[in-house]
Amino acid sequence: MSQEFTMKPIAHIKSDFSTKFGVPRQSGLVDALEALVVFEPAYRNPDALRGLEGFSHLWLLWVFDQALRETWAPTVRPPRLGGNARLGVFATRSPFRPNPLALSAVRLAGVETTPAWGTVLRVRGADLVDGTPILDIKPYLPYADCLPEARGGFAAAPAGETLEVEFPPELLEAVPPDRREALRAVLALDPRPRYQEDPGRVYGFGFAGLEVRFTVEGTVLRVREVRPL
Repeated sequence: MSQEFTMKPIAHIKSDFSTKFGVPRQSGLVDALEALVVFEPAYRNPDALRGLEGFSHLWLLWVFDQALRETWAPTVRPPRLGGNARLGVFATRSPFRPNPLALSAVRLAGVETTPAWGTVLRVRGADLVDGTPILDIKPYLPYADCLPEARGGFAAAPAGETLEVEFPPELLEAVPPDRREALRAVLALDPRPRYQEDPGRVYGFGFAGLEVRFTVEGTVLRVREVRPL
């Protein structure tokens, strides 16, 4: 029996990433990254969040709105494998799926009231581009959601920091102090596509209202320029 469901965002994320380039490849890799979950006007009812402060982590269910396609393919090329191997789409977290749904586990840093947006959630470790639509929020339950015996397949362990970051002090000064730790961690994770290793290429991405441009040679990432977007 064919069924269709209509969903609408309950919230959007306000994060430091203006594009998907640079966003960590999984949630929780950079705890220093802070973001806000801003609810749509119809859902700005603090009663809907009653009891949420008792949980340390949340699941965000969201839409790959920057990867929408009218068709789908049964296999994809995971960046984790260098883009050289094809695996089944349901064996990966690729954004190119029949239904472009994603989920991220984030740390709840606070429930706050703002003049402009009412009650918002401050979260850490989110891997969402600014403005990403969120469909639902659920509390993370350690006894049900943490399974130590689970196997991780081809992504059994996080890639972790792989690059040494050289950030000239005069360029670092352009970054707000409360964003510097997060930016360094994002750069150390190597934001380049896995299959690109051109030492002469200058990469760039938007972060906290800035464009950060860098090169990578071997295991050293050098920040070349920081300028306003």
